[in-house]
Amino acid sequence: MLKHLNNIEKEKENQIKIIWDKNTSNPMRVNRNQGVTYLSYPAFENYGDFVHGFSTRLGGVSKGIYSSMNLSFTRGDEDEAVHENYRRLAGAIGFSAEDIVMSDQTHTTNVRVITAQDRGNGITRPRAFRDVDGMITNVPGIVLATFYADCVPLFFIDPVHKAIGLSHSGWRGTVGKIGAVTVEKMREEFGSEPKDLIAAIGPSICQSCYEVSEDVIVEFQKNFGREYWERLYYAKENGKYQLNLWEANRIIFKEAGILEEHISMPGICTCCNPEFLFSHRASHGKRGNLGAFLGIK
Repeated sequence: MLKHLNNIEKEKENQIKIIWDKNTSNPMRVNRNQGVTYLSYPAFENYGDFVHGFSTRLGGVSKGIYSSMNLSFTRGDEDEAVHENYRRLAGAIGFSAEDIVMSDQTHTTNVRVITAQDRGNGITRPRAFRDVDGMITNVPGIVLATFYADCVPLFFIDPVHKAIGLSHSGWRGTVGKIGAVTVEKMREEFGSEPKDLIAAIGPSICQSCYEVSEDVIVEFQKNFGREYWERLYYAKENGKYQLNLWEANRIIFKEAGILEEHISMPGICTCCNPEFLFSHRASHGKRGNLGAFLGIK
């Protein structure tokens, strides 16, 4: 049965045409290893002290709406399947599932310092914390993990102090500028200088797919200067707006002091690629979770 499933996955992968943003200048790399397909950033691969990756739907054992690389224990999938998915993905990217520390995402701007004592939180034992959408660490062997199905993953590497940050940024996190909060927390805890950080905005919903109501736009107007509004959203005849979370987070990165040449943009939309990536909007909530992973070797 397992061999048959792998063959189906391979055929499905070959049929998928990934839709990339034509304007991106530094697209992610599609990696295939041990039957698992995941994404990575070429810019990060220049730094050998770190391990990272972003999962796709391909290469796991989950079935139905969770097919097949679901990384959520809380959406109704079987725990055994999810644990097997973690084992496979970790092996493909190059770390141990037991080294993962999982976030507890509730759309806050809370960023937690992760220590060696947190190892395995959420995967081998219950989480010892709540309401954490961002994590930072300088502990070798720890792998931070955050989860997605349209929201924006934010990656941070400090190659000078060998520290990392990984944060989840939906529209609330973006309005609250969790990216800037993460940068400041890394500076406070590890001495990280924004100009030294190598950062990335991960696969998430693009502006063309992300329709929001006026109350969301009002919050962005309160928190972003008027000079940015034209780049962040446009109005539609139905009274709704199309919001650009990618650009909003790029602005946040630059305002926090990260250099333009150190920022990788995603180039790939979760909602445009529902066969390749989980998307809450595209599936109307019937889906699993993707995962972003970042660790220090």
